[in-house]
Amino acid sequence: MSILTSKVTRYFTNGRFGQLHYRMAGESTAKPAVVCLHMVPKSSRSYHKILPLLGKDRLAIAIDYPGYGESDPTDSESQANIDCYAEAVWDVLEALELKSVDLVGYHTGCMVSVRAAHLFPKRVNKVINIAAPVFLQSEVQSFCDLYAPIPLDEQGSRFRTMWERIIHHRGPGMTLEMCADSMAENLRGGEGYEWGHMAAFNHAAQYISDIKTLPHPFLVMNLDDDMREQSERVDPLLNNGLRKNYFQWSTGFLDAFTHDVAEEILTFLNAQSSNNIKE
Repeated sequence: MSILTSKVTRYFTNGRFGQLHYRMAGESTAKPAVVCLHMVPKSSRSYHKILPLLGKDRLAIAIDYPGYGESDPTDSESQANIDCYAEAVWDVLEALELKSVDLVGYHTGCMVSVRAAHLFPKRVNKVINIAAPVFLQSEVQSFCDLYAPIPLDEQGSRFRTMWERIIHHRGPGMTLEMCADSMAENLRGGEGYEWGHMAAFNHAAQYISDIKTLPHPFLVMNLDDDMREQSERVDPLLNNGLRKNYFQWSTGFLDAFTHDVAEEILTFLNAQSSNNIKE
């Protein structure tokens, strides 16, 4: 299937819960397509600026999970889990008839990318995780409590808390306009905006197991953000990977340092490696 886009273009395809939305840039070539998977409660919009750079000699795709961005939600919260998100990724890739991909995940997207790699290992070349959310069992409940949905009220408590968190985690180069865009992405999740966080916390033990058995070349990009402590726990779990620190970057880095980030990602993806992955 020949695919060509000269800029970022948006598409929909059918999934098991309705339509799935995704963005593409670049051209389908012999190189594996780069598939970018977002944190929650954000969307593929996080990668809008970097997609054309990642797609300069291949196809680059960013996908919205069910319930985020422009993708239709699952029928219930119980269906909104990491396996569901990983299966939705493959729904899009099947529709595009893509047989070889590299996966790039950010926070929740880390779990989705590693799970997706385990679902169809022979179709995955390399995996990049921006952070490694390695949660201790003893801290999972505290994260669940922190990100419990905030009820709507006339005082706007939910929105005030969202904004305060965005400003608190704001990284170098992240402008107020970028903060406002981040806030807007949160709101698009509606009343299910925290389903993805709960899915991630419930998947904590499985993510650790998945990392230990991941056969693909694997890079963990450790930023100076709210997952730095968790990411530094990943080293003894790595089977065929490495952690590299990027403490000059934090939240907002995809938009603030786009060219530098794209260069780091492509350097890893372009490096020669031999894979003999079994299904």
